[in-house]
This record gives sequence, C-alpha cells and structure tokens, in this order.
Amino acid sequence: MENVKQFLQGVELDKTALVIGAACAGGAVVAVALGQTIQSHFRSKDKIQRARRRRLESLQRAEQLVQRHRAAHPMMNSALISTLSLSELTKQLKEGLLSPEDVFYTYMEKTLDVHKKLNCCTGILLDSFDQLKGLSSNREGLLYGVPVSIKENTSYKNTDSSCGVVVNLDQPAQEDSVVVQVLKKQGAIPFVKTNLPQGLLNFDCSNPIYGQTANPHNLQKTSGGSSGGEAALIGGGASLLGIGSDIGGSVRIPASFCGICSFKPTCGRISSLGQIPIYRGQKSVLSTVGPMAKDVDSLALCMEALLCDHMFYLDPMVPPIPFNTQIYHSTKPLRIGYLENDGYTQPSPSMARGVREVKVLLEQAGHTLVPYTPVNLPRVATELILKGIFADGITSLLQKLEGGPVDPCLRSQVAVYKIPKWLKKVFSFILKPLCPRTSLIFSGLCGVGCHGQTAKMFSFFLHLIFSSVQDLWKQHAAVEDYIYETIAEWRRCNIDVLLCPVIGPAFNFFYCSKTSHSVSYTMLYNLLNFPAGVVPVSTVTAEDEEELRNYTGVYRDVSDKLFKRAVTGGEGLPVAVQCVALPWQDELCLRFMTEVEQLVQQSKKV
Repeated sequence: MENVKQFLQGVELDKTALVIGAACAGGAVVAVALGQTIQSHFRSKDKIQRARRRRLESLQRAEQLVQRHRAAHPMMNSALISTLSLSELTKQLKEGLLSPEDVFYTYMEKTLDVHKKLNCCTGILLDSFDQLKGLSSNREGLLYGVPVSIKENTSYKNTDSSCGVVVNLDQPAQEDSVVVQVLKKQGAIPFVKTNLPQGLLNFDCSNPIYGQTANPHNLQKTSGGSSGGEAALIGGGASLLGIGSDIGGSVRIPASFCGICSFKPTCGRISSLGQIPIYRGQKSVLSTVGPMAKDVDSLALCMEALLCDHMFYLDPMVPPIPFNTQIYHSTKPLRIGYLENDGYTQPSPSMARGVREVKVLLEQAGHTLVPYTPVNLPRVATELILKGIFADGITSLLQKLEGGPVDPCLRSQVAVYKIPKWLKKVFSFILKPLCPRTSLIFSGLCGVGCHGQTAKMFSFFLHLIFSSVQDLWKQHAAVEDYIYETIAEWRRCNIDVLLCPVIGPAFNFFYCSKTSHSVSYTMLYNLLNFPAGVVPVSTVTAEDEEELRNYTGVYRDVSDKLFKRAVTGGEGLPVAVQCVALPWQDELCLRFMTEVEQLVQQSKKV
C-alpha cells in the first residue's frame, strides 16, 4: 500500500512538473514570437527610413543641380517650354530650336515644385543628369530629348521597385526594364520614379514607405491608382509623358481623376519584362504597360516609339508589329457601341453625362452610335474577374504585406482579405438574400479551388490538390469562353469600337478600398484583353452634384452608399470617358480617342 502511495505522489509530482514545463514552453514560444514581431517591426522601420532618406537625398541633389543650371542660364524660357505639346517639343528639339538641357531642367524644376505639393515622386533618377550629357549621339530617336517619368514598379538599374511593400525594399534592379531600354534608345530621358498604392491592387495612391499622393485639382482628393503618382505629376504639368501599368484600370482611373489621357494596350503588344507585379503567375486578369500624357497624340507617339525593332529584339515574345500610322490617321466613319450603365455599378451623374455628351458629338460628326450592354457582367465581375485575380485565395498578396505596416488606404480591404476562407463562405451564404453583390464578393475572395492554410492542412488528400488544379483550368477556360462570347456580341451589334464610362470624379481619401466594385468599368477590359484608353471631356458641375443627392445605385447596398460618399464634393473636377477596341486593334482605339478629344475641343470653341 505504501508503494502505491509513493507511486501516486510521484505521478502528482510528474503532473505538476509537466504543467510547469508546458507553461514554461508555452511562455517561451510566446516570448520568441513576440521577439520576432518586435525585430520585424524594427527591421521594417529601418528599411522605410532608408528608402525615405534615399528619396530625400535624390530630391536635394536634383534641386542643387537645377539651381546651378538656372544660375548659369538665366535666359532659359521655362514658361514657353512648358506650354509645348509633346509633338511640338520633339519637333523643336530635332530642329535645334530648343536644347535638351533647357527642356530637361525645365521639367526637373517643375517636378520638384509639384512633388512638394502632391507627394507624387519616390525618387529622382540621378543617372538622368549623366544621360543628358551624352544625348547628342541619339538625335534620330523619336523621343530625342524628352524627359519621361516612370512608375515606381518599373525596373531601373540600381533602384528599388518596391510596389509599395516593405519586403521589396533594398532589392535594387540589376538592369533597366525593356521599356526603359527602348525609351533610352529613342532618345528619351527617364528622370523620376512616381508613387503607387501599397501592393498595386488598389486605385488609391498611398503606401507606408512614401505616403499619400494628392490630386493636382483638389488636394483633398486622391490622384487615383495604381499609377497615381504618374497621373498627379502629368496633371500637375511636371511631365509630358509617363509610363504606368494597368491590371484593372491602373492607368485609366488615375487619368480620369487627374484630367489627363492614358492608354492600356492589348496585353503583349508592349514588353512587360522588368515591370514588377506584386505577385506573378496570375493569368486571368492581365496586366500591361501603358503610356500616360496630356493628349492622345502623345500616347500615339509613345506607342510608335516603343513598337520598334529594338523592343522586338530585347523581348522576342512581343509580336513584331510596328505602329500602324495609316489606321491611326484614318477618317473612316465608325460604328460605335455605347453604354452609360454597366448594370453592376451605377455611374455617378458626371460619368453618365460625359458619355451622353460625347455620343451627341460623335453622331453630329457622322458616326453611327449603337446601344450596347456588357455580357452578363454581374456574374463575370466576381466569378471570372475577382476569382481570377485572387485565384489563390489572396495568399500571395497577404504574404507580400507581411513584415510591414498596412497603409490606411488599404486597411479596410486587408481586414476583409484576412477573414478565414470558411468564414467568408458563411458570410456569402448568410448575405445572399440580403446583399447579393456582397455575397458574391465574399465568394469571389475565396479564390479558385483549395488554397492557403486549408490546402496545407489537408494536402495529404491528393484529390483536393488535383481538384484545385482542375478548378483553375476550368476558370481559365471560362475566361476564354467569355472573351469569345463578348467578341460574338460585338459582331452581332456590328460595332468597331465602344464608348463607355470610366470611374470618376476623383474620390475622397480612404474610399477606394471600400468601393472596389466600381472597377467593373475598367477591369472588364483587362479580363477581355481589349485595348482601352481614357480621354477627359468635361468637369463636374453644380447640377451633377445636385443630381448625386438622389443616387441610389444598382443594388442599393452599403457599397453603393460608400460610392456616393466617395465622389461627393467633386464640383470642378475632371470628367472622362473610356474608349475600347478589340484585341490588337490598338491603333483603332487611339484613333477613336483622338476623334473624341478633337470633337470635345471643337465644341468648347463654339
């Protein structure tokens, strides 16, 4: 009996020891995790401070060089230079009527001034001062002597392309992107990198590294995104030509917000080598490089300059199709489809009015306008677009955001992204009868097949993995089917091009992440891989603001209410329209944009 007692006492002691040991181990795990979190925080903070220091040093050095040039050239006519269009400027540069030095320093000086107001630059490319000195040997280039701004995610040797996320800092590019190499070959001078939103997949323009970019027309509004720094710089008159990228409206939305022109070519027409995405491998909603400028002719000149033998040599995956000037300058009457409302997002009053007014001008000019409705957009917006871009259940994007702070402009978006997949499905089910669009969005955010933690936990069930691959293939097949279904609808309507709204006017801060449904007007054409461009046509009127009071939206849900708040207070801001063509008909799309631009300008003179 005594032995039993001793045994039980030993067991009790062992249990106590086990409990203490487990508690100590648990405490150690918590301590280690906390220590790693603190370390990560300080590493992130150091990276951000270094990046900001590099930016500041580049701005200060550029300012010194500008002041030195200004002192040595007091007769430099910056006012005249800044009034010239790109085509006028290139002509005068080639004829020797202007010096590349005066042009370069005029725009560098203007950039430094505009940046102080808008916070649109991530760094001056100090190599550009050296490039300027050796420029005379490249006089035959189509862009000889033209300073060009480039989006931050465009690779430029020895500079970061962070995409606004801390994890990508301190990883300078080993070489220039193909587009930068071609620009230099054509005599252009890339001189500044511009701001973008954290992670790119947002149409605001703010990140924890470089901060928020403001709109040149109203400092209380966003410049848009993701190519928002470009749009702000060009809209502020500090750049004639910029290079952005577009995966859902990223050159078109900021162009609309800032009152400039932009063009999203057919994906594959321009090389994307060296254009850094937030993550690779997503093949449903395609991203492409695109030019941004004050007028359509500048976009066309940029396309002509890029579509050259040098690009075709550097990237053999780009079809060797030079720019077709005959199509661009054609005057043949067009048969134009048009829509005011895509059936998924009710346009703001100014968006719809812009389309109506341009429709009238086009009809008066002899073109035929045909009503058009996008094919089954409410289903496509979530099943193909949202599920396509987040096919992995948002795992890749969230991984990129780890180890750094989440920007305020992205916070509400990320909060939804981080909801566990099973809970998203529950929300989708519960909300279906109450908020059908929100229900579909939650379903779309789950991605395609089995991903993330769920996949890790049950990876031993091989059929789940195979099912995931099968689901992804089915999704890709559905995208292909939808593209051809849409082309068939264009053929049935017998239309050459399409006139439609683009999101606007510029949003109030912190609303872009809450109203992502509104990118239906632009992201559709990334899914379809149709070329599309934006042309400013008007400004918001007091009547538009009054009509906005009665805005209800298509679904009359929270998203519609937030959209109304986002665009409120826009009187005087730019209003734009979007022009679209079929794949590989980029020149036709630009020709249509030119037609719209000229008709609007003529109507203002009357």
